Amino acid sequence: MAKKPEAPSRIAENKKAAFDYFFEERHEAGIVLHGWEVKALRSGKAQISEGYVIIKEGELYLIGCQIQPLKTASTHVTPDAARIKKLLMKKDEIRRLIGKVEQKGYTLVPTKLYWKNGLVKCDVALAKGKAEHDKRDVIRDREGKREVERAMKSRHR
Repeated sequence: MAKKPEAPSRIAENKKAAFDYFFEERHEAGIVLHGWEVKALRSGKAQISEGYVIIKEGELYLIGCQIQPLKTASTHVTPDAARIKKLLMKKDEIRRLIGKVEQKGYTLVPTKLYWKNGLVKCDVALAKGKAEHDKRDVIRDREGKREVERAMKSRHR
């Protein structure tokens, strides 16, 4: 029997980014991590809601991603929870993203961290900031859907 490829399992998700930005494109990037960070990610000690991606010297870096070290971290390693992590992507993709980010209003935002074939991947979105009225529209739509679902649920009882 053929083995099914396992679905990527989620480590951390940035739900705040979907509320604050319109996503234009999504890209998958690898992350350069230390050993203690991988162990902490396996136990779910990551938070990326304050994270953002910068481009420096033609390379991508993830800033603001918090990985809390485990209490059992090695004694000869000094873990830094807010260390800047390098993201790995193909050079032509990075060049294309540089051109897009230099346009007014675009930024790179990490949307989620997940496992894929035993490696940690970061989903990076090319995003444009939402205005305040756009956020209010999202809230209004969400509340409207919630009321319709309540009405449908009470009708079926």
